[in-house]
Amino acid sequence: MRQDLREKIVSVCAKKILSKGESVGVSFYAFFANKNDDPELLMEAATWWIKTHKLDHFEKATKIKLMVESEL
Repeated sequence: MRQDLREKIVSVCAKKILSKGESVGVSFYAFFANKNDDPELLMEAATWWIKTHKLDHFEKATKIKLMVESEL
């Protein structure tokens, strides 16, 4: 996964955790605008989320943040 996408995921998760608490959930769509303006990047995130790690649609932001940080 691209470094800029990793950084964005960590940042979004950190903000959500800070504002909504440790139990907040996210999907990979949380890292994108409500329009499909970068389909390749969206597919890269979806592939990492669904194919590589076989994650559920919603996962705890803390879990995703830790997973991405461990791959940096």
